[in-house]
Amino acid sequence: MTAKSYSLPGNITVHVFGRTDVGRTREHNEDAFVVADLTSGNATLQPEVRTHALGDRGTLFMVADGMGGAAAGEVASAMATEIVVQELETRWRQASTSGPEAFVIALKAATETANSRIHRYAAEHPENRGMGTTATIAGIIGDTLYLAQVGDSRAYIVRNGTAIQITKDQSLMQKLVEAGELTAEEAEVSERRNIILQALGPEPTVKVDLTQQQVRRGDVLILCSDGLSGQMRSTDIAAVVNAEPDLISVCKKLIDIANENGGPDNITVIAARFEGDGLQPPADDERVGHRVYTSESDSRATVRVSVEQMPALAAEIEAEPEPPVLTTADILIPTEEIVPVKPPAAPAVAPAAAPRRVSVGTLRLIFGAIAIGVAAWLLYYFKG
Repeated sequence: MTAKSYSLPGNITVHVFGRTDVGRTREHNEDAFVVADLTSGNATLQPEVRTHALGDRGTLFMVADGMGGAAAGEVASAMATEIVVQELETRWRQASTSGPEAFVIALKAATETANSRIHRYAAEHPENRGMGTTATIAGIIGDTLYLAQVGDSRAYIVRNGTAIQITKDQSLMQKLVEAGELTAEEAEVSERRNIILQALGPEPTVKVDLTQQQVRRGDVLILCSDGLSGQMRSTDIAAVVNAEPDLISVCKKLIDIANENGGPDNITVIAARFEGDGLQPPADDERVGHRVYTSESDSRATVRVSVEQMPALAAEIEAEPEPPVLTTADILIPTEEIVPVKPPAAPAVAPAAAPRRVSVGTLRLIFGAIAIGVAAWLLYYFKG
């Protein structure tokens, strides 16, 4: 079946390189990565892929960081990259549909398929029970990056000399930072920074974080495992990208810095630069960061509540049952030892002093009380 073409905004050129390193502590490398020109079907880093014109089927970039001890992590990360490429070949490259929304649907399905197959493999091979891998997958279609995220490998955009993280770690530390329990600086040095909330493989299902980011002329995409991001800050990444125009040198220098800072984990990085008149130049007021994907066909509408409805709505919220609170038993803790950045993992038991949390039910009561108060004031104001 012949795929329908997707209209590109203009000429876009992709310059890309990737590299992985075992680091200074590990005996073998459990990371994996892949770069694929999805239009030509070329999934190598041969010269024709290192610099290529972006086609209507786009380009794929993926980093996977395996875990599970022995060789299980290595198997999981390799399976993840292979399955995602295979699934996109049939679900996207050879499909009759085209356009960003069809690509995102295929990307999500490919990620979920990788999870289910790795999980099934582990069940069939008891020696690899608990195996898993992170997955940070980015695909550029037209002038937009679409990303699927599972775990704590990362993606950054370097624009106007600044590196900004565009994925969100699925980790305990990220949740504590968002809840205001820790600062970002405290999270970076916490002994629990190796605790991730999900990965491909350990559970039969996975929730994929789908995001998007519009690309501008001259943007550099950095995908990396935490063997790199855990050893440097975003300012260090930006400094290397700004100083090294050659992407091969960028990858080598970033890995060298991670090793100089201890190299306690495997280190993987992909660097891609986007050029061409099909991309707009960057603007100073554009937002770069974690942006949840919304499709063009999304029919969600703004909910409007009248003053008269507010007391009833508050009562309805208050009456809803409180959902269960997440405990550390729900958290995925890697079984491997990572020194010194990732300390030896502990059994998945509740800690002696759990972080203070505000339950969703409490928040509902608070917001319900606020809604009633606002309703009463508005009724008094308008009737008075």
